[in-house]
Amino acid sequence: MTTTSKQDRVLIFDTTLRDGEQSPGATMTHEEKLEIAEMLDEMGVDIIEAGFPIASEGDFRAVSEIATRSKNSRICGLARANFADIDRCWEAIKHAEKSRIHTFIGTSELHRAIPNLTMDEMADKIHETVTHARNLCENVQWSPMDATRTEWDYLCRVVEIAIKAGATTINIPDTVGYTAPVESADLIRNLIETVPGADEVVFATHCHNDLGMATANSLAAVAGGARQIECTINGLGERAGNTALEEVVMALKVRNDIMPWTTDIDTTKLMAISRRVATVSGFPVQFNKAIVGKNAFAHESGIHQDGMLKNKETFEIMRPEDVGLSGTSLPLGKHSGRAALRDKLEHLGFDIGDNQLKDVFVRFKDLADRKKEVFDDDIIALVRTGGDTENDHLKLVTLRVACGTGGPAEATMVMSVDGENKTAICQGDGPVDAAFKAVREVHPNDAHLQLYQVHAVTEGTDAQATVSVRLEEDGNIATGQSADTDTVVASAKAYIHALNRLIVRRGKMGEGVDTREISYRDVT
Repeated sequence: MTTTSKQDRVLIFDTTLRDGEQSPGATMTHEEKLEIAEMLDEMGVDIIEAGFPIASEGDFRAVSEIATRSKNSRICGLARANFADIDRCWEAIKHAEKSRIHTFIGTSELHRAIPNLTMDEMADKIHETVTHARNLCENVQWSPMDATRTEWDYLCRVVEIAIKAGATTINIPDTVGYTAPVESADLIRNLIETVPGADEVVFATHCHNDLGMATANSLAAVAGGARQIECTINGLGERAGNTALEEVVMALKVRNDIMPWTTDIDTTKLMAISRRVATVSGFPVQFNKAIVGKNAFAHESGIHQDGMLKNKETFEIMRPEDVGLSGTSLPLGKHSGRAALRDKLEHLGFDIGDNQLKDVFVRFKDLADRKKEVFDDDIIALVRTGGDTENDHLKLVTLRVACGTGGPAEATMVMSVDGENKTAICQGDGPVDAAFKAVREVHPNDAHLQLYQVHAVTEGTDAQATVSVRLEEDGNIATGQSADTDTVVASAKAYIHALNRLIVRRGKMGEGVDTREISYRDVT
């Protein structure tokens, strides 16, 4: 039986900039965080969790600036259950027109052992910290981390304590993605029916996707009475990720007949922000990803194609236009101008500024000179992989590789290091190995190659190759991507892109961060 509520609207709480950025290698620059926050704000997200202010000076600055820039969304910062975290969070968000402190503590038996607190000691700590947060900010969210594995009686006890201490939102996290939909609905429903004062607060759900049920669990929680869904763009997040914003929003829109709740999300902006997050995070969207994947509106089967030609509703339950795509197609080539490229990008769901358009146009012209036809997927790859930026410490200038059947490959590379060109000539087991060794010769590093992946963007011998590289160095992980008709060049650029991100990551970790604090960042 579905629990009804006086409210018929579900709040969307986006944590791409906090939980999403905790994905290994998904670190974003300051400017990228501001850009994503602006897109979320314009799209209609109710609450943006902008970061973890005490984690570093970089996080604090990003949250503070997002707080002052936001026009519509409530800006939230994360804080552990201690006064120092909460005070730092408040300092970061207090200038927002609408602000929220989100404080949490692990309440399951496993998580209580981390700070080595008894049940009574933890209960006292929850009362003290939530009260402190509420004295600073009128809007406070509290989360019992690993709630779905917390003993029922204790969960009811601490939720009641948090409500009495002044929490206005109670978030129930499935921190390890363990719950199933029927359990998710029952848990929220039973808490609302059991805990005194539960009808005076908003219950939220935060689901991880370890068993592939995050979206189902979130929607089930709404059926149980939750009126806030915590989610991320593209499902970005720890391990297998979080509930995908685009999935729950479109599910509520398409199946409003059985899920009579609405959101304020402008769904026509979904594709643009999905692609931008994929670009800045370095995490490409899988082709068959629901809503925003490359194949989400593609039909190859003859039966499907015949049905689509006769009536699109035979095999499509939503329109591409609903998520920001257009069926219009203008062929582009080397004679196409900037206006045509901008129009094409808009049809493909991208909303980019003049500076980025300038960069993409230069690389588009270069690609058009080398390819007979420039396909939509080629243009998407150009935007997703990006080019060099002014802040990059390392840039590829030239690369020549000689390969023979009787010996090793040899790479001759010129690379700019902080504006100074340096040359290296290295041999390797193959052209990519030789190119990577040349990069390490110019810029010595101890980064370990965790992932090297290549796929063709389109068909044909002149197809662009998109290369993804993931590097790890001293616990820091960074991902780089690049696309080029020359696979070796794309590989070298992706490797250099990842190194640039590692440099940024090292800088961030050096901004007064206590790594002992960060080790407990696997939150909610």
